[in-house]
Amino acid sequence: MSYSEKELHDLRKIAATLRGNLIEMIPPGKVGHLGGSSSIMDVVAALYFKHMKVFDDPKNPLRDRCVFSKGHAVLAQYAAFVELGYVSHEDLHKVKTLDGTLQGHPDMDHTPGIEAVTGSLGQGLSVSLGMAFGLRVDKSESRVFCIVGDGELDEGQIWEAAMAAAAHKVDNLVAIIDRNGVQATDTVDNVLPNGMLKEKWEAFGWNTIEIDGHDMAQILEALDAAKACKGKPTAIIANTVKGKGFPFAEGKAAYHNAAMNEEEYKIAQAMVEKMKEEA
Repeated sequence: MSYSEKELHDLRKIAATLRGNLIEMIPPGKVGHLGGSSSIMDVVAALYFKHMKVFDDPKNPLRDRCVFSKGHAVLAQYAAFVELGYVSHEDLHKVKTLDGTLQGHPDMDHTPGIEAVTGSLGQGLSVSLGMAFGLRVDKSESRVFCIVGDGELDEGQIWEAAMAAAAHKVDNLVAIIDRNGVQATDTVDNVLPNGMLKEKWEAFGWNTIEIDGHDMAQILEALDAAKACKGKPTAIIANTVKGKGFPFAEGKAAYHNAAMNEEEYKIAQAMVEKMKEEA
């Protein structure tokens, strides 16, 4: 499917708005996962505001599901939930507080729209596979999208789930790998290189697509191709930039989980406005 420039413009503007919501959650001096939340934000915009079936009721059984296996980046989901009306804008200012509904990692018991408790890395793809299996048993047309970090691929459970999904031809499951090249303390290549990633997922039996994870047209086309693929799950390898949109943080492990200072926060605010203007 081809998309009009207006559709792409609108989604890019939404992504900029979501990045604005992101920095509101982590004002100067407050530690938060800026890098990995911002790197996946364009994908989040495409999923929630164009591709996925979403409803006013986040528990509508006809909905598509999105699970953040890289649960530390859940701020990206919260940013979307505000725009969807699942949580209030005021909730952004209560992230990681006892009187707030938005915690540092996903909590399905307290946050509308969260499908699973994640954050212990490596588990989310298995959970997503179980959901996809269940939907298939129920003869539902709903689909499951799982956001996986590239550093998270160090976990063996990811590959166990990958083998099982392919073996059982679970084609209503899509894994989106946020390949930003940086994990908690260093680059992925310096910690544990994952090398020929596309070829690995193909070898595990997945329909595999590699894209620029900040190119809205490529994101949407990949999601459409995943939906059209029958008989096997799809892995979308989204090549992204850690901290995308915030130059002081881009590509830096130091901003995996860190606090901005006042100057950086002002830069971040200015960059959000610039992204909206250039959308």
